[in-house]
Amino acid sequence: MCGIVGYLGHQQAVPILLEGLARLEYRGYDSAGVAVLDGNDSMIQVKKQKGKLAGLKTSSNDFCLNAVCGIGHTRWATHGRPNDVNAHPHTDCTGKFAVVHNGIIENYMALRDWLISRGHVFNSETDTEVLPHLIEELYAGDLLEAVRRAITKLQGSYAMVVLCLDEPGRLVAARHDSPLVVGLGDGENFLASDIPALLKHTRRTYILEDGEVVDLTSTEVKVFNGSGDAVEKKVFEVNWEAEQAEKNGYEHFMLKEIHEQPRALRDTLAGRINPEVGKVILNEITLDEEKLKNINKIYITACGTAYHAGLVGKHVMEKMARVPVEVDIASELRYRNPIMDKNTLVVVISQSGETADTLAAMREAKRNGAWTLAVTNVVDSSIARDADDVLYTWAGPEIAVASTKAYTTQLMAMYLLGLYMAEKRGTQNVEEAKELLIGLRELPDKIETILKNGNIIKDFAAQYCSCQSSFFIGRGLDHAVALEGALKLKEISYIHAEAYAAGELKHGTLALIVEGVPVIALATQQDIIEKMISNIKEVKARDATVLALAPEGYTGLEQVVDQVAYLPQTHSLLAPVLAVVPQQLLAYYMAVERGCEVDQPRNLAKSVTVE
Repeated sequence: MCGIVGYLGHQQAVPILLEGLARLEYRGYDSAGVAVLDGNDSMIQVKKQKGKLAGLKTSSNDFCLNAVCGIGHTRWATHGRPNDVNAHPHTDCTGKFAVVHNGIIENYMALRDWLISRGHVFNSETDTEVLPHLIEELYAGDLLEAVRRAITKLQGSYAMVVLCLDEPGRLVAARHDSPLVVGLGDGENFLASDIPALLKHTRRTYILEDGEVVDLTSTEVKVFNGSGDAVEKKVFEVNWEAEQAEKNGYEHFMLKEIHEQPRALRDTLAGRINPEVGKVILNEITLDEEKLKNINKIYITACGTAYHAGLVGKHVMEKMARVPVEVDIASELRYRNPIMDKNTLVVVISQSGETADTLAAMREAKRNGAWTLAVTNVVDSSIARDADDVLYTWAGPEIAVASTKAYTTQLMAMYLLGLYMAEKRGTQNVEEAKELLIGLRELPDKIETILKNGNIIKDFAAQYCSCQSSFFIGRGLDHAVALEGALKLKEISYIHAEAYAAGELKHGTLALIVEGVPVIALATQQDIIEKMISNIKEVKARDATVLALAPEGYTGLEQVVDQVAYLPQTHSLLAPVLAVVPQQLLAYYMAVERGCEVDQPRNLAKSVTVE
């Protein structure tokens, strides 16, 4: 997500911090800042502002030229809109502590309230600002001990670096579920959230693990585990070039982002579920319970991949909340004079929050008196500002044009909304809700299992990458996910791909099935599995080559299809989150085999801001 850089040594700190942050610009950000100790160690100087690094660099030409210790940050807004005040670094009341932070502090509201009761004054909307105030509250002369005590009170994810006026030759950092790397120099040491920020200065690194805390001076690095015991770290010598390092060693950003999905899903869930009581916590939604009960129609509107997430959302909301749901392509909805009123809820989905057609559809809904709820990945985007309510997905910046982690976090948002509405409308089955919430919490680990066992997909791609056409089939939720699989393949491999509801094969599609044509058959819905097998036999009778995606433990397909890629078991309603991952990998490996430009496919843009 965001970028962190820290430096302690004998060189000017500010240029090193800014250069390191520039190496992390690929991660996406909306504001930037640095905090350094001035040469006399008399105060912490902070310079931060909304916008790109170029502006910060210009305003920092003569900033603290004699400082040799500091921290820097590029922020991707989560809690609080992008502006100068919400930018990092953040400081405490006394100005003795400065902190940069990546991640999400789930219990920041409770900590903030407690700290305010202790007399602390907050200036920003961010969750991060609780960190310097908490460390100030706990500090008793030892920065390392204060940070250790602080992290025992945190819930959520963090990579943080702390600068202290009273201990000018020292930085203390900690990580949990957000990456942090130490760079080892000669009479100087570095910290960064990602390796590219370090490569100009050193290729000798320590990769910190979850729960570890590092105590850094210019000549010494000490690493401790969560119990406070010293850890002997093995030096990791980076042999990547800078461009490859930006991708964490992955060949393409798309593959990196496919592998980031477990982290993105965990972040989107963070602080929003209580599986033990079957409860979803969406404090950001202001739509009151009475109005929610009076909702008699839901529209979901979006474009492209987000539209496919909406199709899954329809199944989830109708099943859980028992209210009719219509899913519309945004460019169609805005022109067809839809029937909406004050008892209509319109859910708009957009990764960027700037999609022109989706924004226009939402404004049309508002003109008709409907309540609008945005699902987006970008804080303070146009759609987020204009909607009545916003549910953010914490996917982090997505560099590749073809969406992967943004899609799966949108699916997660659909489940959260469906379960939330079911509780508020009184349609919730508590035991099923508990099962689903436990299942949601397990999905990241199950995706990691799929990613570790992706060779069958890679081999299939190598074998059939020269095909001219391919087909994706499924029923119910599987059809919704098949649409996304076909879109991914079209987007980046340029192979003609179509997705069909499997029951429609006999109504014309079978004319396109010929010998050897690849068919990807999704078979995750147990209540209709026998129907799906019949459809698979229809394409096999025309000599298609079938790759099936099915849950572990179901062996009936092996005698029917050519290959099966098995998925970890989960509740059938949650299967789309797992079933899409092999399809993303298939599109990726097909594109690589065909020599396509994976991250920037022809004719496509990441954010579609025109009709």
